[in-house]
Amino acid sequence: MTARFPPFTFALGMAAGDLIAETVSFDYLTTAILSLGGIALIAAAYYFLRIGPILAFWLAYIFTRPLGASFGDLISQPSEYGSLSFGTIYTSVIVLAAIILIVIY
Repeated sequence: MTARFPPFTFALGMAAGDLIAETVSFDYLTTAILSLGGIALIAAAYYFLRIGPILAFWLAYIFTRPLGASFGDLISQPSEYGSLSFGTIYTSVIVLAAIILIVIY
């Protein structure tokens, strides 16, 4: 049964991020903050309302997709979109360096 969750959560998270960023016209930072807020609400529901750990994990997983995409766009997109305008190559190098440092740690 759990094998069916990853494609569903991936697609749902991607659709939610696109809906917030493009339809509602929020900037990338606002979309990222909303995604973090969703994860925080799920964490609160887990700790205080005692929702199941598997449900909490998959619900939080849905929000990781728009969170990562929003931060990636915030760093890489042109400044006319309110971004840092590093471009995709420098953004990839930054993410790779962060991953390597985390693994080494």
